[in-house]
Amino acid sequence: MAKKVIVGLVATVLIGVVCAGAIIALVTSTKKASSHSDDNSSSLSATSKSMTAMCSTALHKDSCESTMSELSTNSSATPEEIFKSFVNLAIKEFESAIQKSAEVTKDKLSGNDSRTAAAVSDCKKFLGDALEDMKGVSSLVGTDMKNLTAESDNIVHMLSSSMTYMYTCVDGFEDPKLNADMNDALNNATEMSSNVLGVITSIASFAEKLQSVDLGSLTSQGTNRKLLGYDMDKQGYPSWLSAGDRKLLQATTNSVKPNAVVAKDGSGQYKTINDAVKTIPKNHPGRYVIYVKAGIYDEIVMVPKDTNNVLMYGDGADKSIVTGDKSNVKDKVTTRLTATFSVEGANFIAKDMGFRNTAGAVNHQAVALRISGDFGAFFKCRFDGFQDTLYTHAGRQFFRDCTVSGTIDFIFGNSAVVFQNCVIICNRPMDNQLNTVTAHGRTDPNMKTGIVLQNCQFVADKALEPVRTKIASYLGRPWKLYSRTVVMESSIGDVIRPEGWVAWDGDFALKTLYYAEYANTGPGAATAGRVKWPTFHVINKAVATQFTTGPFLNSNNWIASTGVANYLGFNKS
Repeated sequence: MAKKVIVGLVATVLIGVVCAGAIIALVTSTKKASSHSDDNSSSLSATSKSMTAMCSTALHKDSCESTMSELSTNSSATPEEIFKSFVNLAIKEFESAIQKSAEVTKDKLSGNDSRTAAAVSDCKKFLGDALEDMKGVSSLVGTDMKNLTAESDNIVHMLSSSMTYMYTCVDGFEDPKLNADMNDALNNATEMSSNVLGVITSIASFAEKLQSVDLGSLTSQGTNRKLLGYDMDKQGYPSWLSAGDRKLLQATTNSVKPNAVVAKDGSGQYKTINDAVKTIPKNHPGRYVIYVKAGIYDEIVMVPKDTNNVLMYGDGADKSIVTGDKSNVKDKVTTRLTATFSVEGANFIAKDMGFRNTAGAVNHQAVALRISGDFGAFFKCRFDGFQDTLYTHAGRQFFRDCTVSGTIDFIFGNSAVVFQNCVIICNRPMDNQLNTVTAHGRTDPNMKTGIVLQNCQFVADKALEPVRTKIASYLGRPWKLYSRTVVMESSIGDVIRPEGWVAWDGDFALKTLYYAEYANTGPGAATAGRVKWPTFHVINKAVATQFTTGPFLNSNNWIASTGVANYLGFNKS
């Protein structure tokens, strides 16, 4: 029996080697073609097969293979150089798309349509962010395959963010013609970036097959093997947070020496959070710590993209509160601009803070917090609103011991985000509305994005409790075609309908989404009455493992050193 196991595992390794060989074939086949004319047909065949393998996961396989064919004609090019050329072509398409979009919207900034003007302004910003991230991808591609595979996870997430910004740009336009024109202007760039994402996904998959088996201990392999690159430690928070951050998070308020203090009563350096953020030095070494004393701060706050490594803490989620009341309906602005608090800078941490949008259910989209900064983390924070409370827009984020309340799509966006040990509260919507906790916006199956809720509690608020059987509440609905949400090890109250999930519009996305549940408890957790979509899954532990914090967020590099009790794998509390 042991011999059969070993043979099977060696076969798996060999399959991985064959797959990885497809990468090398891009180079070797062209070299053979240039030096041995008699072997042209076989070389072309090998090249064709290798490009098919490289583009096997791409949504637009024909255009992907065509581009790869053009790029592989240089006989001296390495696989890394070919991939980088692919990325640089995408950058050129982005630059062209920005010019085309400017033509589409050149006459839309004037006039009385403030909503369209806001969308134009948003689009300009988002396309700039998309281009910046695509250039960041180019800089991550190293000089050898080892470096490329090592950075593949970061490349996938950066590409996902870049593509998200483009789709957010288009979504901002309510006018059907303008929306269609903008979509056409961005089409080549979105297709090219999708193909780049497909290729790096193939490369990462090949690399994982090569590394997933330890030849020195073949007989010990099985479902409990260590996942590629993800060490499960005892504490398990993303280790993108340093040892210094751990000390800050463990410390009491009185023992932390902040760089800036915000206090409404004038006892700090600043009376507003915005003033403190605006004066953060651009090249500050390490963490910049802002202490927000107890108080209700009625202001719209932005932590910009060039402001990284900020830690903001308060006196408690019910004491240090940032509040606003902007909404789509009342203020006639885009969803982005309704956010009370926005984070675009990377490595942002918040602890013991409250974030609110008080526009109410009648005003529809009204965001309390929007985050697109990569490696964001929130501890013991609270987010209150109604529709669209928490916009996890793009990037990777982690929420621990937080509370989120809302009505429609109140956790939404296209980031890769894990909520651990959080309380999810369904508020009472308007009488003609229903509640949906999540609405994930994945637009490409190769995006490593999704919403994971682990060891959370799903409950009704006091206003909804008496009518919870009359007003429907669901775990989520698909905002975009490849929407992905996983609920596991959670306590689900009877506020959630037996169907669990609800459609967005007819059969939209019902054949392409991914919804899953694992090891949930409570009166709303029974899966017998769940939706019968082929894309809804009751998964086992082996499948659920990929959605735990370690592998899903690549979090061995940023969560583990925070010092706050947590787990990279399954619930250990």
